[in-house]
Amino acid sequence: MGLFSALIGNAGAVSQEDLKKEYGRLLVEGEEIELGFKLIRDLFIFTTKRLILIDKQGITGSKTEYKSIVYKSISRFSIETAGTFDLDAELKIWISSEQLPSITKQFNKSVNVYDVHKVLASHVLK
Repeated sequence: MGLFSALIGNAGAVSQEDLKKEYGRLLVEGEEIELGFKLIRDLFIFTTKRLILIDKQGITGSKTEYKSIVYKSISRFSIETAGTFDLDAELKIWISSEQLPSITKQFNKSVNVYDVHKVLASHVLK
């Protein structure tokens, strides 16, 4: 089911050690990685200071966009849990005063969406 979930666009958790090795150069002094999730080739990382979206582009994935979203710019967010027949849960994030969600990500059942909600809420509600 893991490979199938990755192919249809579900996100899976990535260890902090792997993320720090690969993306530690993106962090500023005093910033730590809290959670990270992989969506096929793309990633999004929750740090102590911001949300980092990593978008691998092109066929080879050698071109990469790194997008940083400061938590205070997130105006609202929602989670939709996986149901009995659903394979995934969904996270939606709205930036500033946008009408539609700026970010929508699917999580497979291996990811506890409540943990994602908790870390996002802890930063946004400060």
